[in-house]
Amino acid sequence: MIYWQLKVIIILTFNLRYMERGFLYPILRSNKTVFTFKDLFLMWNGINVNTAKKRVNYYVHTGHLYPIRRGMYAKSKEYDRFELATRIFTPAYISFETVLGKAGITFQYYSQIFVASYQTKEIVVDGHKVAFKTLKNTILTNSTGVEARENYSIASPERAFLDVIYLNKDYHFDNLSSLDWGKVNAILPVYEDKKNITSRVNMYYRSAKE
Repeated sequence: MIYWQLKVIIILTFNLRYMERGFLYPILRSNKTVFTFKDLFLMWNGINVNTAKKRVNYYVHTGHLYPIRRGMYAKSKEYDRFELATRIFTPAYISFETVLGKAGITFQYYSQIFVASYQTKEIVVDGHKVAFKTLKNTILTNSTGVEARENYSIASPERAFLDVIYLNKDYHFDNLSSLDWGKVNAILPVYEDKKNITSRVNMYYRSAKE
């Protein structure tokens, strides 16, 4: 009797661990570092929403998932913060001062991550400041000058430059020498009110060449 009880316990334990590995496998093999609840639910095809919620809570409790904010999770604390910033509100891409600073076009340091989105908002997520700036939908969804990386999209310096002057009539850039003006002109048709933005581009071009 004891033998059969032990056998049942061993089989149940094995099956439970097998199921856990089965649920974790698509997460571990994914190149993503940040997941929404919807991502996880779709990965676990065939289970209902309540079961998926229980599974997520279990993995958070056991340390297999790191909770970033409500409905968002990571494999660990070492997730990609650019990926996080562009998953909060979609569509979205990294732009503005975040890109310009990395390109040496602006010198001022900003701790927040600047994101082009459909709304203007600044939030703090897991200690990271994220500043969203609104672009019209026709601009936001146009991928010209936006690089699609593995887990997020990011503007080229030329696209970020145009995003900034589209939203700001008067903006100080510290160093425009690294801009490819041919690329700037190629991206210009993305923007509405092209006449005004073109005049501003020409002003900055003349200033850069002086």
